[in-house]
Amino acid sequence: MSLVFTRPNPNAIGKKDKRLMAEVNASPLKHFVTAKKKINGIFEQLAAYIKESSYFLEDTYRNEELDPVTTEEQVQEVHGYLSKVAGIGEVLARRHMKCVFFGRTSNGKSSVINAMLCDKVLPSGIGHTTNCFLQVEGTDGNESFLLTEGSEEKKSIKTVNQLAHALHQDEDLDAGSLVCVMWPKVKCALLRDDLVLVDSPGIDVTTELDSWIDKFCLDADVFVLVANSESTLMQTEKSFFHKVNERLSSPNIFILNNRWDASASEPEYMEEVRRQHMDRCSSFLVDELGVVDRAQASDRIFFVSAKEVLQARVQKAQGMPEAGGALAEGFQARMFEFQNFERRFEECISQSAVKTKFEQHTVRAKQISETLRLIMDSVHVAAQEQRIHCLETREERQDRMEFIDKQLDLLTLDCKSKIKKITEEVERQVSNAMAEEIRRLFVLVDDFHMDFHPSQVVLKVYKNELHRHIEEGLGRNMSERCSTAITAALQSTQTEMIDGLKPLLPGPVQEQVDKLVPRQQIFTLSYDLACDKLCSDFQEDIGFHFSLGWTMLVNRFLGPKNTRRALMGYNDQNRNSTPTSVPRPMALTPVSTSMPPFPQNSMTQEELMVSMVTGLASLTSRTSMGIIVVGGVIWKAVGWRLIALSVGLYGLLYVYERLTWTTKAKERAFKRQFVDYASEKLQLIVSYTGSNCSHQVQQELAGTFAQLCQQVDVTRQNLEDEITDMNTKIELLDALQSKAKLLRNKAGWLDSELNMFTQQYLQQGR
Repeated sequence: MSLVFTRPNPNAIGKKDKRLMAEVNASPLKHFVTAKKKINGIFEQLAAYIKESSYFLEDTYRNEELDPVTTEEQVQEVHGYLSKVAGIGEVLARRHMKCVFFGRTSNGKSSVINAMLCDKVLPSGIGHTTNCFLQVEGTDGNESFLLTEGSEEKKSIKTVNQLAHALHQDEDLDAGSLVCVMWPKVKCALLRDDLVLVDSPGIDVTTELDSWIDKFCLDADVFVLVANSESTLMQTEKSFFHKVNERLSSPNIFILNNRWDASASEPEYMEEVRRQHMDRCSSFLVDELGVVDRAQASDRIFFVSAKEVLQARVQKAQGMPEAGGALAEGFQARMFEFQNFERRFEECISQSAVKTKFEQHTVRAKQISETLRLIMDSVHVAAQEQRIHCLETREERQDRMEFIDKQLDLLTLDCKSKIKKITEEVERQVSNAMAEEIRRLFVLVDDFHMDFHPSQVVLKVYKNELHRHIEEGLGRNMSERCSTAITAALQSTQTEMIDGLKPLLPGPVQEQVDKLVPRQQIFTLSYDLACDKLCSDFQEDIGFHFSLGWTMLVNRFLGPKNTRRALMGYNDQNRNSTPTSVPRPMALTPVSTSMPPFPQNSMTQEELMVSMVTGLASLTSRTSMGIIVVGGVIWKAVGWRLIALSVGLYGLLYVYERLTWTTKAKERAFKRQFVDYASEKLQLIVSYTGSNCSHQVQQELAGTFAQLCQQVDVTRQNLEDEITDMNTKIELLDALQSKAKLLRNKAGWLDSELNMFTQQYLQQGR
C-alpha cells in the first residue's frame, strides 16, 4: 500500500473532517467510530511503510557492492515490527466499546440494557433471572442469533431463555460462561457504533468475583452499577467494585438507582431519599474508590426506572404514545434522567474507549515511527559519508592516473634516449672489438691443432673443425672484450628504468618489481658469425709452386688478382695456339688482402704491365727460335760458366724447395691462405655484427621496459576499474540516500498523523 504524501495542517479541517465532527456531535459514540477508523488507517499506512522499509534495509544490507550502511540488528528490528504492527492492526480491527453491568440479583440490570436497546432482548423478571454473562453485539445482517462460548453454531434468539434464564435448566450454564447475543444493528442505534453491552449474574450469587474481573472486566471501558433505589448500597456491591478498582486504574463507574418510580408513592420523602442516595453514592465513588472528584460525581449518579423506559420505547416503536399505559407520576422526569444517563454514558464510554483502546497503541506507533525515522536518518548519514569517501577516492584515483600518464610519457622518452645511446655504444664497442679480433685472426688459427692431410676428405673435416674453432674463439674473445662493460651498462640502464617507473606503481607491486625484472641476471651477447657459411667458398691452393717460377714472379710483381688475369690471358693464347696443351689450374683465393680493389674502367700501371707480360709470353710461345736467339746472345755476353753456375744454383734452389714442401708446409700455407680469405670475409660483417649485438641489447632493454610498462598498465587499469567502481557506488549511494531520505520523511509524516490523532481524539476533554 503506497502512502500519499501531503503535509498535514493541524489548523486546517477539511469537509470530510467537518462532517465526521458533526456526526460526533450528533452521537458521542461516533467519536470512537471515527477514531477507530482513523487509527486503523494510520496503522495500515504504518504497516505498508514498515514493509517498504524492511525490504529497503534488507536489500541494502545484502548489497555486496557497498560497504554496510545498516546493521543486521536494525534489519531484524524493523522486520520484527511487521508482525507486531500486523498484530496491533488485528486487535484494533476487533476493538469495540465495552460496558459491563453489575449489581445484586433482581436490581434490573437486564431491564436497563433492554431499555437502552429499545427492545426486550435479554430475559428479565422477578428474582434471579440471568444465569450467565450475556454479551449483546451488533450484526450487519437482519437476523438475530446466539453464539455460545467455544462454538460457532448459530442458535435462535428464542433460546436465550433456555440458555441464560436461571429458571430454565434445559442447558445448564456456569455463571462464568458467556453467551453472545447478536442483534441486528438496524434495530438499535447503539450497536451501530461498535458498542458491546454485557449483562452479568448477580454479584451476590457467586464467590468467583476475581475470575469474573479477570475474564470480563479488564478490557471494559465503563462499569454500570445497577442499584435498587428502594434500598441502599450493599457491602457486596462495594466489595466487588473495590476489587475492580484494585485491578484497573481509575475505572469509569456509573451508578443507576433503578426502580426510582417507587418514589412516586411517597412524594413527600422523594427528595430526602434522593439526597441520601446521592450522598452515599458520591461518598462511595469519591471517598472510597477515588475514581472521580466531588464535582464530577453528580454526573455519574442517576435515578431511573428502566422498566418504564423500556415500556415507553416499545410502545413508541409500535406506533403508540410513549406515556400511554399505567405509568407512575413523574415519568417524564425519570425518562429525561434516563436519557441524560445515556448521553453521559455515551460521552464517557466513547472518550474512555478511545483512550484505553487506542492510546497505548498510538504511543507504540509513535515509538516505531520514531525508531524507523532514526534508522533511516542513520542510513542516510552513513550513505552520505560513504558517498563523500567515494568521491574523494575517485578524485584521488583520477589524479593518480593523470600523474601516471604524464610521468610515463616523460619516462618513455627518457628510456628511448637511453636505449638509443647504449645501443650505439654497444655497436661501436662490438665493431671495434671485432676489427681487432680480425687483425689477430692468425693467432686464433695458429692455435688450431688437428691432423692435416691434403686429401679432399680430410680437408673437408679439417675445414669444418676450423670453422667451429674460429666461431667459438671469436665469440669467446668478443665476449671477454665486450660482455663485462655491456652487461654493466645494460644493468645500470635497467636499474634506472626500474627506479624511474617504481613510483608509478602501488606499494605491494613495487616489492615485486625486482622479481618480475631479474636485475642480477647476467646478460650474454650472441655473436652469430656463421663462419662455415661465410667461408664456404674458400678454395685452398696447396700445390708446390717454385718461388722463382714464372707464376710466382708475376704474382710477386703484379699481385694475386692481376696475376690471375695475366695467366688466364696467357692460357687462352696457349689454348688457341696449342690445343693439346693442358693449362695448370691456379688458386682463386687471394693471398693478401692489403691490395685495394681492382678498378674496372681505367688503365692503370698494373694493367699496362700485365699487358706487356702477356704479350711477352705470347711472343715466346709462338716460336722457339726467339729463345735460341736470346740464349745465343746471352752466351756470347756472359760466358758459359756463369750460365752454368746460375742454372746450377737455380736447380739447387728448386730441389731444396721441392724437398721442403711437406705436409706441415702445406698446412701452414693452408692456414695462411685461410686467414687472408677469412679476414676479408669477416671484414664484410663487422657492421652487421655490431648492429646485431646492439639489437640484442635493445631487445633486452625494450623487454625490461615493456615488463615495467605492463605493470604500469595493470596499475592504470586497476585505477580505471576502481574509478568505474566508485562511479557505480556513487550512483547506488545517491539512489540509497534518496530512498532513505524519502522513508525518513514518511516516518515524519506518520508521526505528524499520530500527533494529530492524539490531539484530536486522545487529548480531547482533558
